[in-house]
Formats: sequence, C-alpha cells, structure tokens
Amino acid sequence: MSLPAAAEMALQAFSSESGWEQRARLLMQWGERLEPLSDDERNDGNRVHGCESLVWLLAEQRDGHWHFRATSDARLLRGLLAVLLARVDGLHGEELAEIDLPDWFNQLGLGRQLSPSRSNGLNSVLKRMRELTA
Repeated sequence: MSLPAAAEMALQAFSSESGWEQRARLLMQWGERLEPLSDDERNDGNRVHGCESLVWLLAEQRDGHWHFRATSDARLLRGLLAVLLARVDGLHGEELAEIDLPDWFNQLGLGRQLSPSRSNGLNSVLKRMRELTA
C-alpha cells in the first residue's frame, strides 16, 4: 500500500531527526497543525475512550475516502495524533483496516518512546477510526 503524501512528509521529517529530543520537538510542532475542534465537537459522542488523556475524533467521508479530525488535551498526544492522521487521511475503509500502527511509529523512529499507556491510547484511536468507517 502506498503512503499518502502527508505520511511521506512525516516519514521524511522524522527520519531526518537523530534523537528523541528532536523528534519530540517535531511532534509538538505537528500537533500544533491539527485543525482545532469547536467546543460543540468536543462532546462525549466524539470522545475516544481507552485513552488516559482526553481525545476527540471526528470522521467524514468524501468521494469514498475517509478524512479525520482529532485533538487531545495533552500536547505530546496531539503530535502523535497528527502523525497518525497523516498516515490514515484519505484512505478507504478497507485500507484503514490494514494499518499496522506499531510499524508506522517504528518507521517514524517513535516506537520505542511510546509508553504502554500511549500505545493503548493510540490503538483505541485507530479502533475508533475503524468503527466509524465500518
């Protein structure tokens, strides 16, 4: 499966950084790029359960392709959401079902820095994406 353009950009940006500190700074910058959600969109129906932090996720289908918007109350998690959205935005539902989340974060050089609770949270986000697109 070929990568969406935003995922290619993420891969280039993160693979050019040599250490965790640089990647963490880049994650914060990516998190700032997320389209803000309104107060109305930050409701319990859009909340992703299974995350320690508050996470909201919205999905919209356009021309057979899925587009997502998400945010969190945690800065680092917003960055992780941004690179996850870069990987999945514009995919078809069946392509979304094939995403290997640990592999994606390993490709970005972020896999070893993900705590078990962050990994579980990101898996909850991906699970919710799959539910919304089913």
